[in-house]
Amino acid sequence: MSTKSESWGSRVGLILAMAGNAVGLGNFLRFPVQAVQNGGGAFIIPYLVCFLLMGIPLLLIEWSMGRFGGRSGNHSTPYILDTMAKGRLWKYIGVFGIFTNIAVAAYYCYIESWTMSYVFHSIFGTFDGKSQGEVASFFNDYVDVGISTTGIPYEAVIFYVICLALNTWILSRGLAGVEKVAKIGMPLLILFGAFLAVKGLTLGTAGATPEHPTASAWDGLNFLWTPQFDSLSNPKVWLAAAGQIFFTLSVGMGTIHCYAAYVRSNDDIALNGVSAGFMNEFVEVVLGSLVVIPIAAGYLGIAWVQENASFGMAFQTMPYLFQQWGSVLAVLAGVFWFGLLFFAGITSSLAMGTPWMGFMRDEFKWDNRKGALSFGLIVLVLGLPTVFFYNYGVFDEYDYWAGTVSLVVFALLETIVFAWIFGATRGWEEINMGADIKLPGILKYIIKWVTPLLLLFVFVGSVITPKGNEWAMQFASLGSGNGWELDNSSLIKQLANASIKDEIASVQNPATLPALQQEAEALRNSIETSTDPKAVARFQVQYEKKLGRIKQVSDPGYLEILNKKLFYIPLARMLLLSLFVALSFLVYRAYNIRVKEGRNTP
Repeated sequence: MSTKSESWGSRVGLILAMAGNAVGLGNFLRFPVQAVQNGGGAFIIPYLVCFLLMGIPLLLIEWSMGRFGGRSGNHSTPYILDTMAKGRLWKYIGVFGIFTNIAVAAYYCYIESWTMSYVFHSIFGTFDGKSQGEVASFFNDYVDVGISTTGIPYEAVIFYVICLALNTWILSRGLAGVEKVAKIGMPLLILFGAFLAVKGLTLGTAGATPEHPTASAWDGLNFLWTPQFDSLSNPKVWLAAAGQIFFTLSVGMGTIHCYAAYVRSNDDIALNGVSAGFMNEFVEVVLGSLVVIPIAAGYLGIAWVQENASFGMAFQTMPYLFQQWGSVLAVLAGVFWFGLLFFAGITSSLAMGTPWMGFMRDEFKWDNRKGALSFGLIVLVLGLPTVFFYNYGVFDEYDYWAGTVSLVVFALLETIVFAWIFGATRGWEEINMGADIKLPGILKYIIKWVTPLLLLFVFVGSVITPKGNEWAMQFASLGSGNGWELDNSSLIKQLANASIKDEIASVQNPATLPALQQEAEALRNSIETSTDPKAVARFQVQYEKKLGRIKQVSDPGYLEILNKKLFYIPLARMLLLSLFVALSFLVYRAYNIRVKEGRNTP
């Protein structure tokens, strides 16, 4: 089919599809957890600053790059970058815009399949009468493919294949299919989110129990929305805020470029880009912050939330909390919550297929059906290891390299291309061409100077993250000649698998278990002697967590899992590297075809 045969059916459809690309699982799962882990209100100011100084500029950059490339018939980042910058290197930098989407889709569709499965289990009452611990165990059993929660063998694999098949079928319908899903999914997502948000707002202290007497949804809201200005001097919080902006807006991936490449050459991108960005922020900051944390704090207390906040809370905790609302409302809440997550997921995963399909259509004349089927098969092959070896770190490794590092690297490089090679003045003219709003002129200088410097700060910070994220202490240590000690979360230490090796050493150390038991005993004594209810609640949560750690260290199977991680994690990296090399080879082949046909870009 012709590269010019597709376009968006309507402006509303385009904006909803763009918003659907950005609005994903991170809005409801990652944002609240990142906020809790970085001090609640201490996170909000850096987060909003990063949105204005990095998120909006990157959205405008990627929208304008996509439209510019689309005028030359290019609908994927390798040749969009190639049209904007001279030199053979840039098309291979553009490989990130296809690689990231395929690699992220491989594990993202697995999470998406969890939401589909949990809708099924919510309807059929699987969680009725289960304790919090049993609900958490259900999730652990579900991701262990050797255990079936329904009697269906390999249940997790089956739901993953069904979910991926649905994505493939919709993608085979082209932009019309994506637009239709966005028009249905986004309104339903907001409707479901509004229902749960109202519950989070009105719960108050009604969920308090003798086990959790201090539980209050208001504590969750206050924790999230009380700004703390001292966070402005904390690089750790800035890094976390910047990382969340990447994740939530889907910048640095290549999907926005691809969607924008189908915009007509003089159509507005300024208002469209800003609208999609602010719609995403509404869903994340307003709806996302009113569901998980307030409801969890309303039943379990803010101390529990602070100690246990994690990506898995949505699956390991929320079904139990919904049971407190009565059998009928529990089913509705389960369907609404996991349905919301499913629509958030599928509108994003569909976007991940379009860069590959656009590239194969442009360069090898593949139609939508062939492009979608090939995308589905590649994602299936790459994604099955995340299903079968979830407990051995493959899933997390994909997320770190493809869903975090790759985004930052590509965003930094594309900003350099746009602002310094294509040129800030020329780029600003491109952004404003056909614009329905007048953008403030200061944005031009933010795009040229502030955004790339922030991106550089994020990247360098992730490479040399100091131990404990104590930047001030490490700089002081440098002055005394003690050197720079890296944290296990730094990119360098991640490559060396330092955290796993440290954990193995800790488990094998005969002094670890007695020390943990001693700490647990001290916490138990604090519970018995403290007269402050909130302190008792905090000590109780820490005590239960310490008991869990004791059980983990005492389990011989835990050491086996750690050793297997040292095998499967490098394997995951090799799979990702192989994908990048294969895509680079396809770009090289495409270049040779372009030269042969006399249509190679300058």
